[in-house]
Amino acid sequence: MAESGRILPGPEPALDGDLRLTLEDTIRTGARIKVVGVGGGGSNAVGRMVAGGVRGVDFIVANTDAQALAQNEAPVRLQIGTKVTSGLGAGADPNIGRQAALEDTEQLIAALSGADMVFVTAGLGGGTGTGAAPVVAALASELGALTIAVVTKPFKFEGKRRAVQADRGLDELRASVDTVIAIPNERLLGHIEQTTSLTDAFLLADDVLHQAIRGISDLILVPGMINLDFADVKTIMSGMGMAIMGTGYGEGKDRSVDAANRAIASPLIEEARVEGARGVIVNITGGSDLSMLEVSQATTIIHEAAHEEANIIFGAVIDPSMEGKVKITVIATDFEGLGSRSASPSAKSDTPVDLQQYAHLREEESAPPMAVAAAGGGGITMSRRASIEFSPALDPIDAGTDDDSAGDEGNHSEEQPDPVPLPAFLRPPVE
Repeated sequence: MAESGRILPGPEPALDGDLRLTLEDTIRTGARIKVVGVGGGGSNAVGRMVAGGVRGVDFIVANTDAQALAQNEAPVRLQIGTKVTSGLGAGADPNIGRQAALEDTEQLIAALSGADMVFVTAGLGGGTGTGAAPVVAALASELGALTIAVVTKPFKFEGKRRAVQADRGLDELRASVDTVIAIPNERLLGHIEQTTSLTDAFLLADDVLHQAIRGISDLILVPGMINLDFADVKTIMSGMGMAIMGTGYGEGKDRSVDAANRAIASPLIEEARVEGARGVIVNITGGSDLSMLEVSQATTIIHEAAHEEANIIFGAVIDPSMEGKVKITVIATDFEGLGSRSASPSAKSDTPVDLQQYAHLREEESAPPMAVAAAGGGGITMSRRASIEFSPALDPIDAGTDDDSAGDEGNHSEEQPDPVPLPAFLRPPVE
């Protein structure tokens, strides 16, 4: 006992030293979660999480638009692609967004290092979010984090071109992450008033990203009577491809049944219902009046909806503010036919991301977060290799092309600035 007491300086008794060490060790062994907002939509979602007082999560935003970045309240703000964009946006061109992320790979790796779980959030269809998010996701995956993409797909009124770009960006993300949750903005229109302003509609889309991420992170961060932790989330979401998520609320006599039915019919759910899911997380939150029968009724509904051999993990949280109410969050993964990272659609080109040359940037446990970029070289071996699948550049006139030589410049390369030099870790070896 005395030997342990000497670890902490000061006059505290040895027993107090032992207790303090135990508490500190417990905190350090918890999962470190980082949320990265990429582009305008993703950055807005992160800004809302910061303003909402979400704790226990490290927030990062990455954007090409210096003006928008300066207005964000995230503690870590990364301006990417200054050479290719001069501090402006990506001009709704995913190829510019991709180049911007590749230009600043080192600072992205430094910011992502040390995370056990990384959320990459973006609004797909534009330039920075669509092009840079797959690069950020691949880097996070390569660093060993459980990587989850939470993205929105554009409203129908935003046009066919943005929809095509969003679909291609989604395919690229699926190749680089463990799980993707894609939220269709168009479905939100059925759940808002007709008088809702355009500004409020986009704010709602940003808020949905915020709620989806918080719904998952709270499973890990909020202690429950029947507790869920990082290991549970990893079991259900590691390498599972597309996922769906829904949240339902209920009040009154049949509150748990109503909440369960609403969760599996949520507007956040696209491409499939819970039916057929082989991996499901269920989190039930209620007041002290939440009964065992209500928990049983809710989980039975979800069991019946999922695949008969589904691995279902559930947790229960007692929240005094939820007296008389029930909230149920459902995350469903591993669907037959929805695809996974190993079965993602093939792309026109395959760009390997080998981080061996950047191994010295990986955060050591003793290094402070902001000192990562300055860390000395180390002998960390990275055997994993992520693969970012990139579709070819979209032609300004034709939304699809099979000509890989078109690139960003199309048929007018002489009028465009010189392309960003390919980073050393992406260049082919010199024989």
